[in-house]
Amino acid sequence: MGLILAAARAVGSTLHDQWKEYITCEDLGQDILMKRVSTKNGIISKDSAIQVSPGQVAVIFQNGQILDATAEPGIYTFDQSTSPTFFAGQFGDVFKEMWTRFVYNGGTSKEQAVFYINTKEIMNNLFGTPAPIPYQDWSHPIPNQMTGGMSPLRVEVKCFGKYTFRINDPATFMSRIAGTATEYKKDEIIEQMRSEVVGSFQNVLNELGNTENKVPVLELPSATERIKKVMDEKVFDQEIRARGMSIVGFIIESVTLDEASNKKIDNYELSSNGFMQQGTLTGAYAQAVQDAANNEAGAMNGFMGVGMMNMASNGVFGAATNNAMNANGQQPVQAAQQAPQASQAGGAKFCPNCGTASNGGNFCMNCGTKLN
Repeated sequence: MGLILAAARAVGSTLHDQWKEYITCEDLGQDILMKRVSTKNGIISKDSAIQVSPGQVAVIFQNGQILDATAEPGIYTFDQSTSPTFFAGQFGDVFKEMWTRFVYNGGTSKEQAVFYINTKEIMNNLFGTPAPIPYQDWSHPIPNQMTGGMSPLRVEVKCFGKYTFRINDPATFMSRIAGTATEYKKDEIIEQMRSEVVGSFQNVLNELGNTENKVPVLELPSATERIKKVMDEKVFDQEIRARGMSIVGFIIESVTLDEASNKKIDNYELSSNGFMQQGTLTGAYAQAVQDAANNEAGAMNGFMGVGMMNMASNGVFGAATNNAMNANGQQPVQAAQQAPQASQAGGAKFCPNCGTASNGGNFCMNCGTKLN
């Protein structure tokens, strides 16, 4: 019950006529993953020829069990009196295990057949994220006042690209996916794979945006090798591997930011030390200066808060103070100096220690200093 590799000269020679049946399978292309081929009566006779082409695995089935298998291209003579040959190349160990344990769901088919499995790399499988995916973009860091360090800018991205895969474990593929179908096409599994590829890619993005990798969002299309490496190391494609298949290539063709993320990036211009000087934080700082200058009762408190904001940013935002004018055209510092005078004229007291305006009591409500 084995396969014997025929001599190369046998093809096209008079020996060809001695074979009772000649079993072959045309190229499976990119769409057919497995195809069943047999004789007219469903029995493979002794001394029949079985041809295996490059990129194919031939598995001989009988009564729901594997008799022999090979991934070595060539012409084989089927001889039931011999032991399995397992001319399998890289699949040798897989085939030996198949022969000793594989029974397709307790099948009892009396027919013999050759199942040809496509082991070529299956190309041009498209994927795309149906909804924007969060990404931590370290190319646009923002100050983190809680930790004193920097935090990445959170953006939302859509990615589109292609991936390739191949069947690397024929036994698992047959037992879990194809079974003993007459023909199994890529279309029957591709949508499930696409969903799993997108799920794996989301996990990869989380890794690429962490503090270890810090891949800029707009450089993702050029990070193909790193993406595949992370996917392999973290085994994010485990569900695909469990079916006897593996991802071979992975390419991102385009990265698109959603509208809100585009606005975030447009609002930030990074200085050489990494702080935003002309972005939304600067705008908020300038607005705080103006609000403090226009509020006579709380001017001193407002400018104390502004000063703390400036110190927290290491003076980066201090330039905004010189540009923020109050409604009367006064400089913010001038407004801050005049605000206590105006308030005192109305009877308000200011703490000599911290400058906080009193609420009419004898002690400062902020620091407790006794007021005169």
